Amino acid sequence: MLMRYTQTTLKKLEELFGELDYVIRYEKGSFQSGYCIVEHRNIVVINKFFDTEARINCLLDILTSLNVDPAGLSEKSQELFAKWEKEQEQRTKDSLPG
Repeated sequence: MLMRYTQTTLKKLEELFGELDYVIRYEKGSFQSGYCIVEHRNIVVINKFFDTEARINCLLDILTSLNVDPAGLSEKSQELFAKWEKEQEQRTKDSLPG
């Protein structure tokens, strides 16, 4: 089952990032990828003009670059993270030739 692009999903992702001690800010800016990460301060800045789907995609993209230990997350966030990982594995399988 694919992750749905809803306000609820966005809220869950924002909570997951909060548990990872990241602050998410939606601001104006000239980001080439639509977002930037302030590494040493654990701040994620996303283009405030993005719609819900683009915001979710940015957060998922950032999640791939983070070293996440699911054991440190709440049960709800662990479920979301596991669902997302499963989707990533399926997409990887689907994109392989053969």
